[in-house]
Amino acid sequence: MRSTVSYRTLAGDVRLEVASAKIDSHDLPYSRISREQQTVALHEVERARWDEARFEVRVTLPEREIAEGPWEDVVCVAVLAEGATNARSVTRLAPTQQGAWTGRVHMARAMHRNRAVLTASVVATVGGVPGRVIGGTERPWYLDLAARDPRRERELNIIEVDFRDGPEQWLRPFKEAPWLVDATGDMPTVRLNTAFEGVIDLLNGSGSPVEKAMRDVVAAQIAEEAWTAMFHSAVTDLDFDEDGTPRLPSGWRGAVLRSMLPEVVPAASLESALHEVHKRRNDGQSWSEMQASIQYAAARRSKVAKGLRDAVRVLDRVDEGARR
Repeated sequence: MRSTVSYRTLAGDVRLEVASAKIDSHDLPYSRISREQQTVALHEVERARWDEARFEVRVTLPEREIAEGPWEDVVCVAVLAEGATNARSVTRLAPTQQGAWTGRVHMARAMHRNRAVLTASVVATVGGVPGRVIGGTERPWYLDLAARDPRRERELNIIEVDFRDGPEQWLRPFKEAPWLVDATGDMPTVRLNTAFEGVIDLLNGSGSPVEKAMRDVVAAQIAEEAWTAMFHSAVTDLDFDEDGTPRLPSGWRGAVLRSMLPEVVPAASLESALHEVHKRRNDGQSWSEMQASIQYAAARRSKVAKGLRDAVRVLDRVDEGARR
């Protein structure tokens, strides 16, 4: 953090690290914590219900600058916040002999919904005025309750909004839809309709094995629609060489095409597959026939088949138990 306040602030870096995590009393696998991405994935942690996550954090400060600077009563704190729920908590860290500041950050499951941000701030007395922020992390950690993999950049932006009475009037004609996918912007967006009874509770809850299986099926269906919409958006936004040869677009559109084209046009190079898709879309030759391949590629990425198989197995077990 680089401040523009009237008092002197730290020029050196303040670095934050999540060393380990627990869900209730169970260790979170290290595969769910990415120091490179600075993200922790908390969705589907092998527990249907959990109440609290605890994170062991470590913050390193520019100790020499602090020792030589005009600051007194230096304190380092970890700040956990989420805009979707307006939740915010501050944890005071303790200095160690190695020059780092460490502590345990508690995250109550009931207080968070989607993706929380974890940062560190350095507070001190400056010029006789206590409680002034003199430094902090420039790159936060994300604690993601909706992610199975610790990825910093999300493939989708998920927004909860009331289609019937919310502020976005253009959504009113779609008030009976449980969700809508928009793949026209800088990041694909899924809008979940809070006015559609039960959809938010289903997607954000845990519940019984049947509810979990149903949630996975619905989530896979949303993801399949999103992948399909992203593919169609990507093939309408191609770049071209001087001779008219299509090139992959930048950003998420290029990533989507690289991922799906090998299955949409099998046994072809990426360049050949892109050219084939562009040709079929423009001249209409067999474009409708290609939709099955696009749908298949989207379903594979969304794990629709796995979710459906798991749901059928759960329902079979419940049905078998009811007959006994």
